[in-house]
Amino acid sequence: MSLIAKSIEHFQPHHKELRTRLIRVFTALIICSGIAYIFSEEVARFFMAPLFNASPHLDTLVYTSLPEAFLSYLKLSLLVGIVGSFPFTLYEIWMFIAPGLRSNEKKFAISVVFWATLLFVAGASFALFGVLPRMLIYFMSYASDSLEPLPKFGKYLTFVARTILAFAISFEIPFLMVMVGKAGIIKAEYFRSKRIYFYGVIVVMAFLLTAGDFMATGLLAIPLFCLYEVGIFLTVMFGKHKEKS
Repeated sequence: MSLIAKSIEHFQPHHKELRTRLIRVFTALIICSGIAYIFSEEVARFFMAPLFNASPHLDTLVYTSLPEAFLSYLKLSLLVGIVGSFPFTLYEIWMFIAPGLRSNEKKFAISVVFWATLLFVAGASFALFGVLPRMLIYFMSYASDSLEPLPKFGKYLTFVARTILAFAISFEIPFLMVMVGKAGIIKAEYFRSKRIYFYGVIVVMAFLLTAGDFMATGLLAIPLFCLYEVGIFLTVMFGKHKEKS
């Protein structure tokens, strides 16, 4: 019992710190989502613009259940809140890990937050401005005199949110590779020797994330190939720096 009590006593400060940081993260998420909900109609119009541009004859969306529009605005606000609070969330996660790191690695937090956020935003922007317009043009090309598209408001926003988050998270590949390399879990040589297998996984994931659209699969897979190679290069670079240290 004394050993268990000592273990609990040892973990208690970390438990309190984790609870504090989680409260901060959820508070930031709620604040960002609340602000997004205030401007939810403007945000929704912004996300609907690519669909209307893809099909000039389409100027409205429909909803078939009473709470659908309300719930869709909530989901959209939550998506914007996740993106908006992402840098703060990442910073809190890193600082929770920081007590077990060296002083020079703690100072690395700003760089970690900056590059991870940059990759996240780059992936989301690439999806919104590069991939979605082409995907929507392809999907709307099936419309004809005998086939009228009637996109549902909730389904469309879910599709947009899934696509944006898929690209944003996928663009974190170099960041994750560097992190596992710095932790000594996987070395750069492993990523290099297993390149062909990882390429196959990337193609399959891209195909599934883009709902089987071959054009969108290529638009996601090609930049991920490049990001994977960048991840190998950065893992080697940081690995050499760690050895010198």
